Amino acid sequence: MDEKLTAMLQKLHSQGVAYDAGQPDRLDRLRNLEPESAALLSLLVRATGARNVLELGTSNGYSTLWLADAVRLANGRLVSVELDADRSAQAAQNLDRAGLRDRVELRNEDARQALRESRDAEWDLIFLDAERPEYPAYWPDLVRTLRPQGLLVVDNVLSHADQVVEFRELIQADDRATEALVPIGAGLLLVVVGGADIQ
Repeated sequence: MDEKLTAMLQKLHSQGVAYDAGQPDRLDRLRNLEPESAALLSLLVRATGARNVLELGTSNGYSTLWLADAVRLANGRLVSVELDADRSAQAAQNLDRAGLRDRVELRNEDARQALRESRDAEWDLIFLDAERPEYPAYWPDLVRTLRPQGLLVVDNVLSHADQVVEFRELIQADDRATEALVPIGAGLLLVVVGGADIQ
């Protein structure tokens, strides 16, 4: 990551924290990923060689920038989905400023719809950072659209543990899935789905 992007990300994070502090309504906040979680997410994209990445929950594009920089190195593509049109527009501006807009397809739609529209085994890695109560309904399409041994990364599993109980129970009951909880930032859940020896 070059110095220009590093400086831009630091500024975006600081601005996001300050903005969120003044928003009493959770839905009005940017709720950006913590820098340490974003750095790990970027590393996971690179380590797995992911070339087709789906982000569910763009917000203003903070995590999108980390992902876009990582897929750029593998000549890959990133699709990022955000229901809020204003946030999606902010993300587009930030990607333009960073020179990464050509690596990202921004979609202004519901995460569930985006998953339904995805092809079987389309994604090498999916980053899930959307409305947590909806996650159990996403699970069948998350499994379907991840390639065998694909990686699902879920944010906020420690900070909002009570909101992902049902989702985690679904994962733990599914023989196709293996999970690991990383106590970094708000808590990242890593889930590997499928493989040659799993039917």
